[in-house]
Amino acid sequence: MSAVLNLWKQTTSLPVVGPVLGSRVFSVAFARKAPYFATIRPRFTELRPNYAELVIGKRRGVHNHIGTVHAIALCNGLEAAMGALAEVTIPADKRWIPKGMDVSYTAKADSDIRCIAETDPEQWTDDVLPAAGGDLPVRVKGVRADGTVVIEGVIRLWVTPRKKG
Repeated sequence: MSAVLNLWKQTTSLPVVGPVLGSRVFSVAFARKAPYFATIRPRFTELRPNYAELVIGKRRGVHNHIGTVHAIALCNGLEAAMGALAEVTIPADKRWIPKGMDVSYTAKADSDIRCIAETDPEQWTDDVLPAAGGDLPVRVKGVRADGTVVIEGVIRLWVTPRKKG
């Protein structure tokens, strides 16, 4: 089991802390690993292989000039969700790095935003990924409180074999 998934399971299952506070502890720890994620204060709500979900709270620190969640804050949320998904999904003999992001802004982000990243299990298999490395598309979207998708797209990962030794 990956270290990220292990931390998620440990923090969200502590009886003294509970799943809500445990997910906040996980979110802070995750953001400390990649400090630029701390700017959006992600609150992870679900994490499992092939799926990650977090919330960006609508607050002044992520607003743009019209008072909605800024486009780059949305992209940071999508990238955080994608990174968590990749860490808990990737086979132990492989490694990943983001290669590119293609997104469309489809509506105003005028509430808290749920950032979701998803893949299919077969995407991570040797049958799909070339032995020397290859692209792996991760579907991402941001959803407003009323269910409206405000941003959607794909983050491409470059997945290669992990160096031995």
